[in-house]
Amino acid sequence: MNPRRVGPGAAFGAAFVFLASMPSMAAFPNGIATGDVSTNSAVVIARSDVPGIVTIEYGFDSQEEHVLGSFQVPVTDPAIPAKGELTGLLGSTAYWVRATDESGASALGRFRTLLHFGIPSTFRFGVTGDWRGELAPYPAVANMPERDLDLLIKLGDTIYADYPTPDLPLPQAETLEEYRIKHNEVYSERYGRNVWAEVQANVAVLATIDDHEVTNDFAGGADPTTDDRFDDDVPFINETTLFANGLQAFHDYNPIREEYYEETGDPRTSGKRKLYRERTAGKLAAFFLLDARSFRDLELPAVENPLDPQQIGAFLVASFDPSRTMLADQQIEDLKADLLEAQSNGVTWKFVVVPEPIQNLGVIGASDRFEGYAAERTELISFIETNGIENVVWITADIHGTLVNNLTYSTGPFDAQIPTSMWEISTGSVAFDAPFGPTVALLAFQFGLLSQAEYDVYLSLPRQLKDEFIRQLTDIQVTSQGYDPLGLTGSEVPAQLLEGSYAPTHTFGWTEFEIDPLDRSLLVTTYGIDAYTQDELDADPDGVLSRVPEVVSKFLVIPQETVSASEPASAPRLSIHGSVSSADSDGISKLHLSLAESGQSTVEIYDVRGAHVASLFRGSLVAGTHVLEWDGAMDSGRQAPPGLYLIKASMGRETATTKLIRVR
Repeated sequence: MNPRRVGPGAAFGAAFVFLASMPSMAAFPNGIATGDVSTNSAVVIARSDVPGIVTIEYGFDSQEEHVLGSFQVPVTDPAIPAKGELTGLLGSTAYWVRATDESGASALGRFRTLLHFGIPSTFRFGVTGDWRGELAPYPAVANMPERDLDLLIKLGDTIYADYPTPDLPLPQAETLEEYRIKHNEVYSERYGRNVWAEVQANVAVLATIDDHEVTNDFAGGADPTTDDRFDDDVPFINETTLFANGLQAFHDYNPIREEYYEETGDPRTSGKRKLYRERTAGKLAAFFLLDARSFRDLELPAVENPLDPQQIGAFLVASFDPSRTMLADQQIEDLKADLLEAQSNGVTWKFVVVPEPIQNLGVIGASDRFEGYAAERTELISFIETNGIENVVWITADIHGTLVNNLTYSTGPFDAQIPTSMWEISTGSVAFDAPFGPTVALLAFQFGLLSQAEYDVYLSLPRQLKDEFIRQLTDIQVTSQGYDPLGLTGSEVPAQLLEGSYAPTHTFGWTEFEIDPLDRSLLVTTYGIDAYTQDELDADPDGVLSRVPEVVSKFLVIPQETVSASEPASAPRLSIHGSVSSADSDGISKLHLSLAESGQSTVEIYDVRGAHVASLFRGSLVAGTHVLEWDGAMDSGRQAPPGLYLIKASMGRETATTKLIRVR
C-alpha cells in the first residue's frame, strides 16, 4: 500500500463518509468550499442566507475540537458568499474548516494543503467541467468525495449564462444579480440533493472560466464592435460591463483570490483580472491553469463545408497567422517560465490545464480550439520540445466528452506533422445535453458524412459500441488531415489502456489522476454515468439520481525519466529490454535478452521497492537474442499485480537492467 498522508492533520478519512452524505444546512445553501490552495494557504467561501457576521474557524483535521484560528466576515447581501483566506498553514496537511452564522447554523468542510517537496505520498486529483443548471444536482460527480482527492480542478463552463434555466429562465444573464443567480443555482439543492456541496466539503478546488461564465464563444481580446452582445465603447471585450459582471459573479462563487496583472506592456492584459495559476505538489506534479477566454483574438470564421478542400486550406492558412493569440503574451511568458522552473526543480509531471483542446480534431468546430490559433499552438508545443521539458500532459474540457490522443504539430499549414511525447485528455461534461458522441453523430449526418442508414445503425447501438462508432468517425476526420488517430497506442507516449476506451463520449462524468510516489506512474481513470436530459430528470429524478459513476476509461502512463523502451540498459556482453506496452491480451510480458557470447545467465524480477518477485531464468544460454516471457507468476505462487517492475539480467559480474509495466 502506498503511503497516503503525513503531518498533524493526517487523520482525514474517519469523518469522510459523514461529510459526503451530510445535507447542507439551510442557512448555508451552497455548503462551504475551499480553494486556491497552496502548501501554506487556502481561500474559503460560504454563503449564508442570514445577514450579519459569518465566523470562519479552522484546525487540524485530527484535532477537530481545537481551533487554530478564526476570522469574521460581515454579510450584508445574502446573495454574496462570505470569503476569506487561511494563511500560515502547514504543507501536506489535512484541515477542517467551519463557517457559522449569527443564527447558529454552520457548515463543515475539509481539505488538504498541497504536498511539500520531499513528502512521499500518493497524489490524487480530479478534473471536470461543463454543467448546466437545469440538469442539477449532478449525480455524475457523486463519487468524488469517496475518491479522497487532494485537489479538484473546475475547468470552465461552470454555469451557462446564455441558456435559460429554472432559476433564471432568460436567454442570457446580463446583470450582476442575474449571474449570481446562475451560480447559486448550480451549487444549491435540487430534488433533495446538493452534490456540489458534498464534493466541495471534501476537497480544495482550483477554478477557471471558459466562455459560458459570460456568454458563448466570446473573445475577451477583441473589439466590442465585432460582437453585438457587447455595447460598451471600450477597446476590448474584457473591459465591458457584461464581462465584468460575469467575472465578478464567478469570483464570488468560487474560493479563489481576486488577482490582477500589473503593467505588462500589453493593453489587453495590463491591469486585467488574472486567472492564471501555477501550483506544485512536491516533486510529483506541477499545475498550470490557463485562461483561454479573457484575452483571445476574435475567432476565425467557421468552415461551412468540411468536405471542401479549398475552405479547409483557407482556414489552415489563416490559423497560422502569428499575430493572432488565444492566451496573450504575458500568460504565454508565465507558462514558459513556470514550465522551465518545474523541469529544473525535478518535478515529474507537468499538467497544463486549459478549457480548450489542443489536440487536432479537424476543422469542424476548430475556430474555438487551439487549431484556430495554430501558430501559437506550434509556438507552445515546439518550446516544450526544444527545451526538453518532460512529461507534459494537457488536460482540457469544453467538448463534452473524453478524447485521449498524443500531440503532434507542424511548422506551417501544410507541413508534415512532427510527433511529440506530449498527450492530451479532454474531460467532462458533468452535465451537458447532448454529449460529444450524439452531437458529432448528428453533425456528421447533417453534413452528409453519414447516410440515414448509418445514422440509424448508430442510434441502435449500446453505449460502448456507440463510443467505438464515434471514435472511428473522429479518426476519419483527423487522419484525413494528416493527424494521428485517437488513443496513445503506437505513439511515443509509454502508456497502456487498462479498461474501457480512449474515447468515451456518451456519458456525463469526470477524470481522476493518481500519481504513485515511488515509480511516479500516472493512473488516469474516467468515471461516467449514462447521459440524461432535463425531461428525463424531471420525469424520474430518483431514477436519474440513482445512477452510479462507473469506470469508462482507465490507462497507465510511465514518466519519461522512469523508463524508455527505445533505450535499453546495456553492458559489454549483454542487454535486456522490454516494451512498455509489453503485455499481450493474455497478460504475457515479453523481454528481449541479447548475449554477445554464450554463458550462464540469470534474469530476476523485482518490484519498485526492491523486493524480489520472481526468478525468470537461471541457466546457460548461447550467444544471440532470446525472448523471455513472464506470465506474472511470483515465486510465492501468487500473481503479480499491475504496475512497474524492475528486470535485472546477469552474466558473471556484469549486469543489465530495464523496467516494464505489467498491465494485468
